[in-house]
Amino acid sequence: MTHPIQKTDDEWRTLLAAKGAEAPAYQVTRQAATERPYTGKYEQHWADGSYHCICCGSKLFESGTKFDAGCGWPSFSLAIPGAIEERRDLSHGMVRVETVCANCGAHLGHVFPDGPAPTGLRYCMNSASLDFEPR
Repeated sequence: MTHPIQKTDDEWRTLLAAKGAEAPAYQVTRQAATERPYTGKYEQHWADGSYHCICCGSKLFESGTKFDAGCGWPSFSLAIPGAIEERRDLSHGMVRVETVCANCGAHLGHVFPDGPAPTGLRYCMNSASLDFEPR
C-alpha cells in the first residue's frame, strides 16, 4: 500500500539520524523489527503530551491513553482516529495485528484485544518508532 509520505531507504536513514532517533529506529520503522522489552526510552515515560511517528511526525497517541501493561513496551488504549493502519501479521508463527503509521507506513508495533476499558485494546508500540511532544 502506498502512503502519502514516501522516501528512499537512504532518505529515511538520514532523517532519523538528523532527529537523533534511537539506534534501532530504522530497523524498527522501516524493516518491522522489534526492540527488546524494557529497553525503550518511552516504556516508563509518563509526561503529559502526545506521541508522534518518529519518521513523519504524525500524531498517534495522547499521553492520557498510555498505561502500564507490564509487557515491556509503551502501551496505549486508544489511537488518534485515522493515524494508524492495521495489517494482518503472520510472522514468527503467530497471528497478530501489526500497526503502521497511516501517513508514512512506519512499523509501530502491534495491537492486541487485552487492554483496559472502554476500548479493550492495547497498542503495544516500539519506543524507537515514537517521538514525544510535551504540552
